[in-house]
Amino acid sequence: MSMINSLRAAVRTNRRRSAVGGYDAVPMGAGSAVVDCAVYQHGKRNGETCSPREAARRVKAAHQLPEGKGSFSWIGLHEPTEAEFEGIAQRFGLHPLAVEDAVHAHQRPKVERYDDVLFAVFKTIRYVEHDQLTPTSEVVETGELMVFAGRDFVITVRHGGHGSLQELRHRLEADADESGLLAKGPSAVLHAIADHVVDNYLLVTERLQNDVDEIEYGVFSAKGGRSADVGRVYQLKREVLEFKRAVVPLLRPMQQLSEPLQRLVDPDIQKYFRDVADHLARVTEQVHSFDELLNSLLQANLAQVSVAQNEDMRKITAWAAIFAVPTMITGVYGMNFEYMPELHHKYGYPMVLGGIVLICVGMYRGFRRNGWL
Repeated sequence: MSMINSLRAAVRTNRRRSAVGGYDAVPMGAGSAVVDCAVYQHGKRNGETCSPREAARRVKAAHQLPEGKGSFSWIGLHEPTEAEFEGIAQRFGLHPLAVEDAVHAHQRPKVERYDDVLFAVFKTIRYVEHDQLTPTSEVVETGELMVFAGRDFVITVRHGGHGSLQELRHRLEADADESGLLAKGPSAVLHAIADHVVDNYLLVTERLQNDVDEIEYGVFSAKGGRSADVGRVYQLKREVLEFKRAVVPLLRPMQQLSEPLQRLVDPDIQKYFRDVADHLARVTEQVHSFDELLNSLLQANLAQVSVAQNEDMRKITAWAAIFAVPTMITGVYGMNFEYMPELHHKYGYPMVLGGIVLICVGMYRGFRRNGWL
């Protein structure tokens, strides 16, 4: 039994080592959570794509040289598991709470500081194209993007099928030089990602404006009270609220990153964060206006439905009153009493019918004049 227990312990140890070393040691490939991994020096990409362990080794070696100051690595991952991320987290000294948030996702947008590492959570938003807005239409699709920005590394963790940073990375590398943003280090990458995310917010608000205008036109059209669907208004409001939850919590953290007391951000980059905060404030105002307008449209639509129902009830009541006249008269003459006025008169029948018609026509004209019919 002791031999079996020893074998089990050895197997567990090997598994644990394999989990720790997996994505820390192996370069990206098919089935790998590592999308891209590279080292940047003086604002330029230094060498080809490598594994996270090799990137850390290159940066450490570069810092031993005078010309290697400012080198950093940028590791991009897509939906890593806990085992896949464990080795990277240990190598770069990431806080366990931040690691847990990055792996499990579904976090509130925020920027937190763990010692010398900034941990930022962004909600990525994609506008879903649709021919016509229905009560079940998906208007916006959300994902998540986490960024660890240390003194010599940037680690991005993306969740969802959109929000890829490959194009952004290529654009930064194409513009890279000693005076470019990449030369400012990890905080410059953090700014570029934040700016990229907020720019997408601006594009989504422009598309959402068209949907809100369509709903507004439908509510206040000639037949808005009947044809406008409350479900469409409510569905768009839910989508706007989802967008609002992604945008509003991020405003204050972006403002904090632009403050002089933020020592983990390069002073030259802080002014760029002010620009991002301004754009985000604009998006926040638009989202708030969408929410308030949809609230008003929902109330207006419900009021129109109530008015339409009241009009229907007035018409039903008017017609019921008109039909009550012949019903009452014929009911009286249907009692079959022997002594009744005009019962044996030669012209009694046409006189009664004529009287019924005249009374009904008079009531109809009166109801039309008062707007009941």
